[in-house]
Amino acid sequence: MTVDKVKPKKALGQHFLTDLSVAGRIAATLSDYVGVPVIEVGPGMGVLTRFLLDGGHDLTVVELDRESVEYLQANFPQLHGRIVEADFLRLDLAELTRGREFCVIGNYPYNISSQIFFHILDYKDMVPCCSGMLQREVAERLAAPEGTKARGILSVLLQLWYRVDYLFTVSENVFNPPPKVKSGVIKLVRNDRRLLPCSEQLLKSVVKVTFGQRRKTIRNSIRAVCPDFPAGHPLAQMRPEQLSVEQFIELTLEVERVRAQA
Repeated sequence: MTVDKVKPKKALGQHFLTDLSVAGRIAATLSDYVGVPVIEVGPGMGVLTRFLLDGGHDLTVVELDRESVEYLQANFPQLHGRIVEADFLRLDLAELTRGREFCVIGNYPYNISSQIFFHILDYKDMVPCCSGMLQREVAERLAAPEGTKARGILSVLLQLWYRVDYLFTVSENVFNPPPKVKSGVIKLVRNDRRLLPCSEQLLKSVVKVTFGQRRKTIRNSIRAVCPDFPAGHPLAQMRPEQLSVEQFIELTLEVERVRAQA
């Protein structure tokens, strides 16, 4: 049976984009990466997919919804063998792309958008660019610079490895069904950082611990991982949203130094 239309499913966080001009603008964020394999997350009825295919991208789509998969199979024959029916968060992306670098794009489900970007971070050395649309508040958070209230854990961990740009806002009125919030489109481009001068795992712990008590100064919140952190350190009286990526690296190096002396 041919699927003529996919019914949006609330449980999957589906809000289908209906404005083709917006879809074209999102697809254009990868115009500099033609030739690099692209994974589209949650294509639904393919409004973004068609622009990616027209742009000449080597495209694979990952879709969890069986009805959407059937629609794509019926309406996009050029995707034969390129539709992966799976949960993106559970996929081994290196295996999917056979070890090649790849870009990621999508109109990401709002309810799992943060988890999607954490998953992409696991493959940061394979992903030169990632872009797409998500809830505006989340998009602004990912791009938030130091000194802003929106800055959080994922802001720092993404900006450690990527330049993150908030591109434009999308009205809730161009979706079926309309979400209750506006959306934002962002683009991540891999920076030149390849190695850290400190433990990456410890840096993640430092970021999570300090933002876990974001109203406290670093001196107080860092005690969970470093009880003897020096009160006179230049960063001790700051709060986590005030710190740049480089200052988080500096903070982690100091934690390593103090621990080594204990």
